Amino acid sequence: MKTNPILLTQISITLCLSLMTCPWLNICQGAGIEWKSKSPRDEIRPIFENNIGASLILKADDRPGLNGWWQATLSAEPGQHYRFTARRRATGMTHSEQRQAAAVRLVWLDEQNKPVLRDEPVFSSYRPGETPRAEPEFPADTALVDGWTMVDGTYRVPQKATRVNVELHFRWGPPNSQIEWTDIAFKQIEPLPPRTVTIAAIHYQPREGKTPAEKREQFAPLIADAAHQKVDLIVLPETLTYYNTGKDFADCAELIPGPSTDYFGQLAKQHKTHIVAGLIERDQHLLYNVAVLLGPNGNIIGKYRKVALPRGEIEGGITPGTDYPVFQTSFGKVGMMVCYDGFFPEVARELTKNGAEIIAWPVWGCNPILGAARACENHVYVASSTYTDASSNWMITGIYGQDGSVLSQAKQWGTAAIATVDLNQPMYWHSLGDFKAQIERHRPPVPAE
Repeated sequence: MKTNPILLTQISITLCLSLMTCPWLNICQGAGIEWKSKSPRDEIRPIFENNIGASLILKADDRPGLNGWWQATLSAEPGQHYRFTARRRATGMTHSEQRQAAAVRLVWLDEQNKPVLRDEPVFSSYRPGETPRAEPEFPADTALVDGWTMVDGTYRVPQKATRVNVELHFRWGPPNSQIEWTDIAFKQIEPLPPRTVTIAAIHYQPREGKTPAEKREQFAPLIADAAHQKVDLIVLPETLTYYNTGKDFADCAELIPGPSTDYFGQLAKQHKTHIVAGLIERDQHLLYNVAVLLGPNGNIIGKYRKVALPRGEIEGGITPGTDYPVFQTSFGKVGMMVCYDGFFPEVARELTKNGAEIIAWPVWGCNPILGAARACENHVYVASSTYTDASSNWMITGIYGQDGSVLSQAKQWGTAAIATVDLNQPMYWHSLGDFKAQIERHRPPVPAE
């Protein structure tokens, strides 16, 4: 019977590193699984400990800034999909230090251990249409279980690659800190199916009427028109029950749940879609500028309170929010920001750190370049709904792609920008690869205020 070397590799690495004792040690070695200690320079080399069959450890002595990694070369079948998983435990370092120090890198190589190209050209950066090198992959931290961080990532092997270097890093940890790795596996799996989402952003000024009810009702036919195109998410503009009323913020504020969320919830249920509406919330004596996400069952999935307030809202008695919630929906994870939030990179970055794949952005008016920047710097889709006329060459109602390009823009009042995207398809750059996967590993630490 012919043996499958890939299957042997999977079994070997999993058994060798997940069992407290390793009776399969000779099989592991015979299958070519050998962990080597590496460092850029001997003088910054950390301490390496290989507890055969149990864990791999890297640690610092009493000096800062040490840098090294455990490395193993595994077989990989070209064009197939693999899932990398591991458990990691760090001691003697903060969470911010750990996210930089404890990186995993997967490096695709050919038979001669040379880098390979990606299978397809990229159009998202300089040199559009060229096929770039397959840059390293960075599995993400996904959960904390019993003191161990779970690390996970799924990838398609480039057609020219036949092997992968698995690198378990210790980078710049503080003195006397350590990182321990265990339960490491690299398994062939079935391809992930596409996760397509159709996003709509409504371009409309509700000029008629003076009451919140009159304002919100003007969006019903626009929501219906978008829903006929089978959209999964519809984004409405900011403070839509306040726009052009001539009233104060307090006059238009509502409880949440309240009349407007009930109204838009009914529309979301009727059209079997998700809706984000910009409203003014009253919470006892406080007012908030909010975006509310409603689900296809008509219920509130969540709300976001605008964090960055411009002068007019401060003077009008609005209170800033303090949190950056991200909400799981049937198609993916949605974050929200509101208008002036777009001027500050921290808001979109916090939402992305918390898992947002799409950011819904009700926005009165803003610099459209900032919309592109928030999408590009986080590799996240941004859907903006604005009151700004397209002819003003200022803020747009549109869908921004992960590279900051405008995928769709609505230029006529009463229309919608609509784009369909695949949330399971990473975007690759020249020289960076999948930048979104690297954000948590590479972004600089921020000093506590």
